[in-house]
Amino acid sequence: MVQMVTAINRENFNGRTVVTCWTCHRGSNRPAATPALDTVYGTPVIEPADILPQAPQVPSADEIFTKYIEALGGAASLATVTGYAATGKSRAYGEFGSGYPIEIFAKAPNQRATFVHTATGDLARTFDGRAGFVINPLTVVGQMALTATELDGAKLDAELSFPGQIKGTLSNWRVSTPTTLNDREVQVVQGSNAAGLVATFYFDKQTNLLVRMVRYANSVIGRVPTQVDYSDYRDVGGIKMPFHWVFLWLNGQDDFVLSEVRLNVPIEAAKFTPQAAPTRTRAR
Repeated sequence: MVQMVTAINRENFNGRTVVTCWTCHRGSNRPAATPALDTVYGTPVIEPADILPQAPQVPSADEIFTKYIEALGGAASLATVTGYAATGKSRAYGEFGSGYPIEIFAKAPNQRATFVHTATGDLARTFDGRAGFVINPLTVVGQMALTATELDGAKLDAELSFPGQIKGTLSNWRVSTPTTLNDREVQVVQGSNAAGLVATFYFDKQTNLLVRMVRYANSVIGRVPTQVDYSDYRDVGGIKMPFHWVFLWLNGQDDFVLSEVRLNVPIEAAKFTPQAAPTRTRAR
């Protein structure tokens, strides 16, 4: 399959990733050859393109970022935050139960670690400023080092923990046509980096707060999306922070509800390394 789509793109699109496995299969083992009439005459499902064009007569990215930072409490207040530690619970997804304790640690400018303490061991995502890892005791590998644009994605996640620096996280910013997300109008801003990481940001047009970020990593079968939804913003020490995070990727989902966020607390450097993941913690 990989060889086939690679050959199609090489021979027809100068090597650009235009056709992928998703183009035909859409999650099915066999690609559909005959259209279902309910689909033909039903409400169309419009999926946004990965790469969005600059739209005419829209605010600039700088204007949208400025309003976002003001909505969070202002640049001066955000600059006082050098780190934070958050605790909460996970919500059920698939075979995993609700109520597992979670911990999130972040240290400016670009360190972040997330732990989910399950009954079978601890799940973790870490980025220490240079290296990133995913730790999952349920897999054969157990610990996987992130590379290429997946590593860039982990770095972006860590940097967005400190939103006052959002403009510098990527470049080539462009503002696309506004759209609707969960029945609310949103501004759409997209940026990229030299390595090929692309990320799209959705800002609520009324509150100016970030409600979704979708980043795309490169792979041999096309771009791989990771999505983070933010909601339930609350005041913490004079700045607003989202207390509900939903982190989605192709083979899983983390749904976090925070109960406490402590700003500028001491955080051990070991928290951001793979060795920081506690072993066999019993879920409370």
